[in-house]
Amino acid sequence: MDIAFHKYQGLGNDFVLIDNRGQARPLLTPEQAVRLCDRHFGIGADGVIFALPGTPGSNYTMRIFNSDGSEPEMCGNGIRCLARFLVDLEGVSAPQSYTITTLAGPMVPQVRPDGQVTVDMGPPILEAERIPTFLGDKHTSVLDTPLTAAGRDWQVTCVSMGNPHCVVFVEDVAAVPLAEWGSQFERHPAFPQRINTEFVQIIDRQHLQMRVWERGAGATLACGTGACAVVVAAYLTERADRTCQVSLPGGTLQITWQAKDNHVYMTGPAERVFTGTVTL
Repeated sequence: MDIAFHKYQGLGNDFVLIDNRGQARPLLTPEQAVRLCDRHFGIGADGVIFALPGTPGSNYTMRIFNSDGSEPEMCGNGIRCLARFLVDLEGVSAPQSYTITTLAGPMVPQVRPDGQVTVDMGPPILEAERIPTFLGDKHTSVLDTPLTAAGRDWQVTCVSMGNPHCVVFVEDVAAVPLAEWGSQFERHPAFPQRINTEFVQIIDRQHLQMRVWERGAGATLACGTGACAVVVAAYLTERADRTCQVSLPGGTLQITWQAKDNHVYMTGPAERVFTGTVTL
């Protein structure tokens, strides 16, 4: 079977995009997605994203398989790449906005004329039970809460942006042994659906620097939902303002958590890398 694919990246978080508008189920299995994501024997990517037909009230549906075959609820860098992909597929010019159904609910990305994509990520989820995590009381927020992981005692803050995040503030983010600590956080028993973990250094109240270990993908150059969770966590713990520049290994995102509607807005780039056909 020959499959046409399109490779996109957002701050180095890279994806294989599949035009799946002809049917409501992904054209590939999770096992086939794993093969495509392999950086030595496949195309190479952090995940495979499928552009499927929309549901009532939306233009399209997004599904994504991680590089390990698992399926996350959402992906912030991924949805920016999907929005750029849809503009290219439709042959339209920016500005262009879409309502996209995801497993985390509807998301609204807007492709801007300058090539940036702004996404209304919706409100953050803060109740422990809904994140989900067993830390703290299930109906309250998890803010600077004790957790023992990777042989150390931490103070962590947990936020869901449709997918779960554990935010850890550190003095020197460059010194973090990400693979060692991140993998142990990901499968910690406090997180029943595993967890994305962000290690964050405060530069100032409007500038944060982070590294991320993503559930199902490992260390990546950027994580959009993670950057959103980091700003929410930093504001709630009085470390930063509601609008921040978030520096990641792959580049910078602008994140705003608006007080008036409680929604988080993410702005960053998304670029097409190449297209091709692969035989499976």
